[in-house]
Amino acid sequence: MPFTPFHLGAGAAFKALGGRRVSFMVFGGTQVLMDLEPGYKLLTGGTQLHGPSHTLAGALVIGLLAAVIGKPISEFAFRVGGRPDVTISWQAALAGALLGSFSHVLLDAVMHADMRPWWPVGEGNALLGWFPIGELHLYCVLLGVIGALGVWLRHTAYAGRQSKE
Repeated sequence: MPFTPFHLGAGAAFKALGGRRVSFMVFGGTQVLMDLEPGYKLLTGGTQLHGPSHTLAGALVIGLLAAVIGKPISEFAFRVGGRPDVTISWQAALAGALLGSFSHVLLDAVMHADMRPWWPVGEGNALLGWFPIGELHLYCVLLGVIGALGVWLRHTAYAGRQSKE
């Protein structure tokens, strides 16, 4: 199913590790961009849902596009949401977008038989069935919990440093 929330678990973990150097907002937007192709194919009766967008080459193109459009869109969303002080660096936008697109290909390759991650260089999908889908979802949820905890700890430590100054 396109637009799965499970991918966001990896995003939370990347955000916890990278802090301000990784945009979780751009990561999330990248997930939607990645699944536009399978979503369209589902609606139009396509047989191979995961085509060029779910290859490493496609992930690079979508990741770069997501960074360019995701930074201003995310900053606008923060302004509308009452946080005009939040800015996203181009480095954070690019990191969030590329981590988002490449992790998307990796996670989807484990569970979708129609994936060809190395196309056009190579065929096949050696990651298919690497572990059961239920475990994949569990790992994504665990990454999300661990990532959320890490973001909270990072935020708490930062707030503590700010109050001492």
